[in-house]
Amino acid sequence: MTEVENRLRQAFHAFADTVDVEPAPAPAPRRRLAGPLVAAAATVLAAGVIVVLAAQPVPPAVVPLPTPTVVSLPNFALLTHCGVDEAKIGIQFYEAETPLVGPAQSAPADWDNPYQEGTMTLDAPGSAVFRDYHGHEVRFRLRPGATEFKRLCD
Repeated sequence: MTEVENRLRQAFHAFADTVDVEPAPAPAPRRRLAGPLVAAAATVLAAGVIVVLAAQPVPPAVVPLPTPTVVSLPNFALLTHCGVDEAKIGIQFYEAETPLVGPAQSAPADWDNPYQEGTMTLDAPGSAVFRDYHGHEVRFRLRPGATEFKRLCD
């Protein structure tokens, strides 16, 4: 302890010895009313809620319908070099419901090669549709667990 702390401690002790302090009276014993009061308040509150609820008209049950989330990817480049059989959308792989393959396992007739520009729309969980400006439309379904294309050509 420092010298200053020692001197302060001695001064406080000397002051405490000179002050006449009457001991505080012992607290009166408290009655245990908290439990019954809480129970009474809860009863009154519950009765009031029941009366208020009884006075309210009952609304018809409303079940919210799930809102389908449609995601459209414009300027999507669909790989057509080996035919229209698969699509990679983000990190997921999809396969065509009806594959389109041209001669010698290439792009179908009147499709661009190696890519066809169009719009890919994710219209339902695990389902997508590709549409281009020529009017082509191909539906795809998710290949769960796929990490690469089924086959690649040169």
